[in-house]
Amino acid sequence: MEPIPKWQRVTGWVLSGLLTVVFLPSAFFKIAQPEGFIEEWSKTYPANAAFPLGVIELATFVLYLVPKTRYLGGLLMLAYLGGAVATHIHANDGKFFVPVIVGVVAWLGLYLRDRKLRSIVPLVAE
Repeated sequence: MEPIPKWQRVTGWVLSGLLTVVFLPSAFFKIAQPEGFIEEWSKTYPANAAFPLGVIELATFVLYLVPKTRYLGGLLMLAYLGGAVATHIHANDGKFFVPVIVGVVAWLGLYLRDRKLRSIVPLVAE
């Protein structure tokens, strides 16, 4: 079995790392709830939903980055992002494509760096 080319492993980790820009600030605001956050948040969600959703975001992201739990984290992240897509569609704000792109980046990052995932979803000849 040939090893995954270095450029693909590196690209996969870079894509996975880019999710830090999405998940960590979002989780931080929901958990820390700095001044003014809850007022804005409460326009679309109940105020008491912010903290648990922030914990879920942080937990799924950590599970995604840990090699032994990457598939569980990826699946939970995809489920969370599906809820985000539904929320944006319900709000009719036109931003539903953002969580779709985040989900594609997450799974592409895993796919590029993970041999087991490639064997389950053989999109390239190896």
